[in-house]
Amino acid sequence: MRVLVTGASSLLGRHVVERLHERGDDVTAFQRRPGGLGVREVLGDVANLEQVMEAFSGAESVIHLAARVSAVGHSEQFADTNIHGTENVIRAARACGAGRLVHVSSPSVAHTGVSLSGAGAGPADPAKAIGHYSQSKAAAEILALAANSEDLSVVAIRPHLVWGPGDRQLVGRIVDRARAGRLAVVGSGCALVDTTFVDNAADALVSALDHAPEVGGRALVVSNGQPRPVREMLNEIVAAAGLDPVTRMVPFHLARTVGFVLEQVWQRLGRESDPPMTVFLAEQLSTAHWFDQRETRWALDWEPKVSLDEGFARLRAWFDRGGFEGTGSGRYRGPSQALP
Repeated sequence: MRVLVTGASSLLGRHVVERLHERGDDVTAFQRRPGGLGVREVLGDVANLEQVMEAFSGAESVIHLAARVSAVGHSEQFADTNIHGTENVIRAARACGAGRLVHVSSPSVAHTGVSLSGAGAGPADPAKAIGHYSQSKAAAEILALAANSEDLSVVAIRPHLVWGPGDRQLVGRIVDRARAGRLAVVGSGCALVDTTFVDNAADALVSALDHAPEVGGRALVVSNGQPRPVREMLNEIVAAAGLDPVTRMVPFHLARTVGFVLEQVWQRLGRESDPPMTVFLAEQLSTAHWFDQRETRWALDWEPKVSLDEGFARLRAWFDRGGFEGTGSGRYRGPSQALP
């Protein structure tokens, strides 16, 4: 197929492009900056309809990953990329005659702050989602699924906490804060959370593209299906970088209050980086988030190939080879620009 991938320079986007290219698809990557992906690249912003139309020329199918992902910023900024950008993608897909669209969403679109244990893909709800990111992604998912038709099969995939070697969003920040002595467990650290190794998430998106005609109009959560306590996940990641286990603990209510204050300060100062704590992060770190994967695996004819233990081993080997200019012996020099 001729496949367009938006947001292709992200960690997950790169893995998706690699898989599509390796199996022989004609791939076009659409992102804001050059990615060196080894395929045709078109630079632009999904919020710009003209640029989106240019990128979509000839596309038969689309995987839409591009999004504004941040804990800070004005609602208009999130709406511009996540909502209006998705509207542009849908419009361009229809105009070029693309038959399949995989919209990459987030489990946070259906999260209201309570624990999720063995949950399915509940309906996206912008009114109840927490924070500008989740609210805008919820609205975008609703728009995408509403576009499902006989001519354009649309499926929404919600990968949960994607991580792996090279991940600066989750792994990089955790390790950098651990090295600086600023990493702490919120609450007891016993809440069970699902995560997704990046290879598995990429495989799921490719499977969703292949099965879009059968599963069009549906939203599916993707994860490894191996819930682990938050404390264990944090310590596995810092151990991979050769660092000591996290021992600091912060009560949930204190973390939530600090997060609220920091959000206000960051907003007033106009800072682009994420604060070290937010209300959403405090809730995510202290409540259970794991999902029933039976429907997803059946619908996509997919299952994770990389277990969490194998994923941690790969992460450890990556640090040993000098990932993030550090080593598994603890000489990590992480991406400080990703931290406030």
